[in-house]
This record gives sequence, structure tokens and C-alpha cells, in this order.
Amino acid sequence: MKRKLLSGMVLFMLSAPVMAQQSFSTPAQATDALTKAISEQNESAMTDLLGENWRDFLPPEGVDPDAVDRFLRDWNVRHTTVVEGDKAHLVVGDNGWQLPIPVIKTSAGWQFDIKEGAEEILTREIGRNELAAIEALHAYVDAQQSYFAMNQKYAQKIVSSKGKKDGLYWPASPGEAPSPLGPAFSPKEPGTGYHGYRFRILPDNHGFAMVAWPVSYGQTGVMSFVINQDDKVYQSDLGSDSEQKARALAAYSPDKNWQPVAP
Repeated sequence: MKRKLLSGMVLFMLSAPVMAQQSFSTPAQATDALTKAISEQNESAMTDLLGENWRDFLPPEGVDPDAVDRFLRDWNVRHTTVVEGDKAHLVVGDNGWQLPIPVIKTSAGWQFDIKEGAEEILTREIGRNELAAIEALHAYVDAQQSYFAMNQKYAQKIVSSKGKKDGLYWPASPGEAPSPLGPAFSPKEPGTGYHGYRFRILPDNHGFAMVAWPVSYGQTGVMSFVINQDDKVYQSDLGSDSEQKARALAAYSPDKNWQPVAP
């Protein structure tokens, strides 16, 4: 997550109660106040700006100081508050990164819209997870090719059996070459997946294939993906039954419901 602090502050449930928030005469005053609160680590000011519950929604791993530093550096390089009607967004840095929390005009003045911010945070997180899943599938193809070069056959499992090298990943001993695939596909915490996705090798008589689907549909991802030895990714929205449908796939055979992902 590019801005863990800023994202965490607004990961409120959409049903969270509306809290009294500070209002301003202009949206620029609001964004200036937020930046000042972040730079000074002023929790009281953050509460005034975002509501009383913002601490409850910081990332589980805590505030990332590097993310805060990047935001403040980008702010100092360039910042502007872009106003479109009754809504405004803070944009910082040469790359034009936009704060996901909009400032809206209310009867009391301009204030941050936590509800819409939470929706935008979720949208961005899903997009990042889907891109990570696509990259992981391409890494799987590379790993299978490396495994074949060593064994003249393709691996039928991701993680090797204990003490064996019958999968794409195995713990390497000191001085030993690493396995074709890293340990990320086998998370330490069961059920967490990799960047919000789970992966399964599909039977394929002509080579190898894999399917990836979101751990939690609509929360960690939307699209499911498949790939084979041709290194072309196809995607499909399998809906709320994504896991059931992905696990039910007996072979790699994308039909008209699967669309190619642009390289």
C-alpha cells in the first residue's frame, strides 16, 4: 500500500456512525490542516479532522514511517487542491498522487468525507491485488520453466513435500541455489493468501496451468485469472462463488466468459 498511514486512517466500515468533524471555509484549508496534523503527528487534530474512530482503522502492522515521509516529501515538491463542484481532492508530487479521502462541501463548510474515502481505498486495494495476482501468475510460468530445465517434467504442486524437491518451492540450505518459486505462495498465516488471492495448479495434458481467485470476493479482489505455458493471462468475474467455481475447474480451458488481459 503506497500510503499505509493515509489509507489506514479511512478504512472505516461504510456503516460507521457519522462523527462530528471540523469544517473549513475552503477545501485547501482542510487539506493543509490534514497535512499539518500528519507532519506533527497530532492525534488530537486528526480526530477533529477525521472523526473519533480513525485510530481503529490503522493497518494491523501499524503506521509506516516511510509512507508518511514520502507523502510529506511529495507535498513539499508540489501540492494542489483540485475542486470540482462540491467536491475537492488533494494531489501531491510530480506523479500526481491523489489522496483517496475527498473534501466535500456541506452546510457547515468543507470537511473530509470518510465514507467515500473508504470506498476509494477499497477500489485501489482491489486493483493492486489484481495486478499482484497477474504478476504472480507470470512468475509461476517462469518457475515451471526453471523446474522443467532441472527435472524434464513440470511440477504438480506449489510447495514441495517435506525434505523433497517435488514442488516449485522448497527451503534452500545455506549455499544451495534457491527453489524456482519463492515462499510467498504459501503464506505463514492460513487463509490470508498472497496479496488477497489464492492459487491452484490446474491439470493440463499439454503443459501446465494455474488459476487464481480472490480470498474474499469484492473485498480483496473481483476478477479471477488463469494462465498456462503460453504465458497469457485470461480473466473472468466469477461472482460471489468465485472460490467454489475456481476450485471446481478440472482443466485449463477458458471459454468465452474468460477475456484476455492486456500485456
